[in-house]
Amino acid sequence: MSGAEVDSEVGVDSEVGRLRTVVLHRPGPELKRLTPRNSADLLFDAIPWVERAQDEHDVFAAALRDHGVEVLYLGELLVETLASADARAAVIAHTLADPRLGRTLRREVGAYLTALDPAGLAAVLVGGLAHEELRHGSGLVYQLMSPHEFVVPPLPNLLFTRDSAVWVGSSVAVTSPSMPARRRETWLTDAVYTHHPRFAGTPRIYSPGEEWLEGGDVLALAPGVLAIGVGQRTTPAGAETLAARVFAAGLAHAVVVVPIRQERATMHLDTVCTMVDHDAVVMYPAIADTLVAHVVTPAAEGQVSVAAPEPFLRAAAKVMGIDTLRVIDTGLDPVTAEREQWDDGNNTLAIAPRLCVAYERNIETNARLEAAGIEVVRIPGSELGTGRGGPRCMSCPVSREPVSREPVGPSVAGAPPPAGS
Repeated sequence: MSGAEVDSEVGVDSEVGRLRTVVLHRPGPELKRLTPRNSADLLFDAIPWVERAQDEHDVFAAALRDHGVEVLYLGELLVETLASADARAAVIAHTLADPRLGRTLRREVGAYLTALDPAGLAAVLVGGLAHEELRHGSGLVYQLMSPHEFVVPPLPNLLFTRDSAVWVGSSVAVTSPSMPARRRETWLTDAVYTHHPRFAGTPRIYSPGEEWLEGGDVLALAPGVLAIGVGQRTTPAGAETLAARVFAAGLAHAVVVVPIRQERATMHLDTVCTMVDHDAVVMYPAIADTLVAHVVTPAAEGQVSVAAPEPFLRAAAKVMGIDTLRVIDTGLDPVTAEREQWDDGNNTLAIAPRLCVAYERNIETNARLEAAGIEVVRIPGSELGTGRGGPRCMSCPVSREPVSREPVGPSVAGAPPPAGS
């Protein structure tokens, strides 16, 4: 169930406050569209075993529910959203804007989509539509397409709900992806946050089509403090725009902008660093001491002030108001660290301070987390990880409790013991 009937209070001001509500997307037929021919264009490193990926995702969702987290599914929210005529018109219009279609095929695809009920339309928007499935197409574009070519491409990366939206306080930034394969995702997410009754009236601080910005690059280090990675997926212009808007809205007083290498292994900031406590991160040791950051603060007349670069860990601790930001290393040696970073060992999702979800395959990193006093809820991820994303990537927190710096272990707060730890 989408949970639209329950308390709709929203707000996120940290990475580690007790998680109350999260949006996930259970992988479906869109993953079955992946082949060796198209997987690279669709941003997957391997062809996942879909049924196993679904089982793994179900374990993830169950682990969150076992710890008192309300799980909303994006697919269900989308079906409910498409009951709105305005929402239908918006998502169909964005789908038909694909310049590959041409005039004739665009008209025919429009008629096809318009005739679908909300569930059928959502299925096509997410799962895609192949040439052979349209059946009655005509015109030059249709005639020159191969039978398995996509008229409407699938969205296998919808699995990673963090990237298409990120909450800052009680406002939402619907992002603007850099990769063509991901841009239509954000228009679906935008429709949900615009038209779904649960989110009606939510203040918006970013929208699709603006400067490139993805949610995996945005970390809420502390109330009023964001970190934004700039690299392969988020541009300096995107970071500057978001910073200016959160300042104008009173949602932050400092933004730590962190340049990262523009390559797939480090596509987002959360592939190398995630928070597991109010003063602790799990971080790839190969870059922990070399990452630099620019602290951005508000300036007059809506402008921003950019400080000279300094080491990321020092800059972050300073604006967070703490003495030091503790670092828990990925792996135990350089080879293990490189392997486990690639396998999303850094990409943890905090359920509460000192309680996080992580892929079970990252044995050494999980051991280091536990040695540092972090409880680890282990989940399988051999198939989910083929798209290069871990528990944080697969989750968009909508509601967290305000973070406390006092010890509030899971058992104290009333949650059951973490599964698999």
